[in-house]
Amino acid sequence: MKTLGIIGGLGPESTVDYYRSIIAVYRERTGGNGYPAMVIVSLDVDKGLRLLGDNQLDEMAEYLAGGARQLAAAGCDFALLSANSGHIVFDELREASPIPLISIVELTCEQVSRQQLKIVGLLGTRFTMAGRFYPDVAEKYGIRLVAPSAEEQAYIHEKYVNELLRGTFLPETRSALQQIIATMKDRDGIEGVVLAGTELPLILRADTIAGLPLFDTTQIHVAAAVAEIVDDSRTGRGA
Repeated sequence: MKTLGIIGGLGPESTVDYYRSIIAVYRERTGGNGYPAMVIVSLDVDKGLRLLGDNQLDEMAEYLAGGARQLAAAGCDFALLSANSGHIVFDELREASPIPLISIVELTCEQVSRQQLKIVGLLGTRFTMAGRFYPDVAEKYGIRLVAPSAEEQAYIHEKYVNELLRGTFLPETRSALQQIIATMKDRDGIEGVVLAGTELPLILRADTIAGLPLFDTTQIHVAAAVAEIVDDSRTGRGA
C-alpha cells in the first residue's frame, strides 16, 4: 500500500476535510479493512495568500515544493496539494517535487467532461477565478469555464478569505453564494458549477443548486488519491 502525502494548511478547514474524507472513502473501498497511511505537512495559509497576492509565484512554488520535499523525506510515495489556488504554480511544483503529484485541476476537468457539459461556472478565490490554470486545462476538453462578474468575484473572495478559511460558515453567505450561482445560470447559461475552492463544499453542502450539478473538487481529488493508495499498479499522475 502506498503512503499519501498531503501539502495542507491552505486552508486548515479543508485539510481536516481531506483527512476525514480520505479515511472514509478508503474504508468504503476496502470494506472497512484498516486505515490509509498518510503524512500531512501543514503550511501557513496567511503566508500563501501573501505570496499569491503579491504575485510572488516563484516564491510560492518554492514554498510548496519545500512541503513536497518534507513529505518525500517522510517516506511518502506520492502527494497532493489540498487547495485549488496553489495550483496556479502546479507545473513548477511538479517539476520541483521529488515525488509524483496528482492535480485537482486535471481530475476535475476530466469529471466535468464525463458529464458532457460545455459551459461551467468557476467559483473560488480571486486567484482561481481570474487565473488561467483552470481554463487552460478545461479548453483541452472542449469546456468553457465562466467566472462570476467582477463584483461577484470580489464578494466571493472576501468571504472566502475572511470567513471560510477561518472556519466561519454563515447562512447569509451561503444564501448569497447560492444566488450568485442562480444568477450565473440565467445570465451566462452555465450547465454546472466547479467549486474550485476546497472550503466551498463545506458551506455549499449540496449536489445541486438552482438545478445545476456541483463539482466538489475535494471529493474528486480524494477519490483519485484513494485509488492511488490501494492500487499499486498505478503511478502518480500530474497535470
